[in-house]
Amino acid sequence: MLANFAQQKRSAEAVIAQNQAALANASAQGEKAVADLRRVEELAADGSLSARERDQTPALRAQSGAGSAAAVAALEISRTNLQSVTVGRGTLEASVAAAAAAVQLAEIDLSNTRVVAPRDGQLGQVTVRQGAYVNAGTLVTSVVPSQLWVIANYKETQMAQIGLGQPVKITVDALDNARITGHVERISPATGSEFSVLTADNASGNYVKIAQRIPVRISLDPNQPLVQRLRPGMSVVTSVDTAAPKRAVQP
Repeated sequence: MLANFAQQKRSAEAVIAQNQAALANASAQGEKAVADLRRVEELAADGSLSARERDQTPALRAQSGAGSAAAVAALEISRTNLQSVTVGRGTLEASVAAAAAAVQLAEIDLSNTRVVAPRDGQLGQVTVRQGAYVNAGTLVTSVVPSQLWVIANYKETQMAQIGLGQPVKITVDALDNARITGHVERISPATGSEFSVLTADNASGNYVKIAQRIPVRISLDPNQPLVQRLRPGMSVVTSVDTAAPKRAVQP
């Protein structure tokens, strides 16, 4: 569209130049007609010119004047057309911008059709099927990250000597009680019951003290081939070396 605008502008400028030349020619013809009329009047005054020729010259003068007026009007029209073409450029630029925005929106819509996992890992259960519609917030699949860890739920009476950084021995039931090693990485800020859907309420007269469980996150030491065989949900038995030094600050 903008290329067509440039062509229209050049065409309008060419028409203006053509009408300017026509106006110059009409002006020259008008000056010639005025000079001819002056000479005819002088010749008619001393009888050297016939009455027919004398009457014909003013008509030619009037015709030349009309031609000059027509050339002026044509030049003004061509200038107006050029102005209209120039004003139309803003409309064309707006149309181009709207088309570019439509293309960008289409690209965004196309990119939204590709679902990307937030991190590397293995896909778990896929809950959608081909052809199904997926809205924002719909659970599509579960991603098991490449970084694995163990959650050990210790009794609150066992937490006195457990600290960050202590080594842990882990026995995996599914691997024929094979052993792997790790370290205490984090300790939950609250008991497991505090994060449950229905928390226990012991505010009654018949109070029975129940030892609460505190989740402890254990990171697995690197360069252990058996770690690759671990899967979420497996049962393990952990043993923390409480004699080892503790790290002061939890990451």
